[in-house]
Amino acid sequence: MAVIDEGFAEVRELLDTKGIRRTLRRMSREIVEDAGGTEKLAIVGIHRGGVHLATRLLDFIEEDEGKRPAEGMLDITLYRDDVLTGLPHPIVGRTEMHFDLEGTQVVLVDDVLFTGRTVRSAIDALIDYGRPKNVKLCVLIDRGLRELPIQPDVVGLTLTTRPMESVKVELTETGADSDRAVLRKKE
Repeated sequence: MAVIDEGFAEVRELLDTKGIRRTLRRMSREIVEDAGGTEKLAIVGIHRGGVHLATRLLDFIEEDEGKRPAEGMLDITLYRDDVLTGLPHPIVGRTEMHFDLEGTQVVLVDDVLFTGRTVRSAIDALIDYGRPKNVKLCVLIDRGLRELPIQPDVVGLTLTTRPMESVKVELTETGADSDRAVLRKKE
């Protein structure tokens, strides 16, 4: 096992660069199919991991459909239930929602779904901008172990992890040498 972060060792690679690309293309098509097209569709990435994946999904949708849906990014830092206890020095990112949410089908995008708390915070933040027609959840990896009753509508890979394991998605946009998703274990 290779050490990839202090305190964590890599157990196995879940997706490589080609695997992530294939998975995102499939997911982009599922999103459009479920929405019945791109009209009144918005793809919103959750900071940090979901923003780059949302951009890639938008690129695939535009390539396939000839039209790019509305796009946005959502920072949930101040909506987290642990903002005062779990984040000693919270860093607030950008939220951009340059479209009317009213009547829009919103797809929230994140890299890994775990407890469900990030998604709950994202929904709270999203509702502050208006009332969408509906909100769907799209995640690259669902690792299980939910603490809240939240489930993805579009998922790239589903696996069952243990509490001492985690999943890390590495993307070139964030400085990684190549795209990949890895299962890690606390040492």
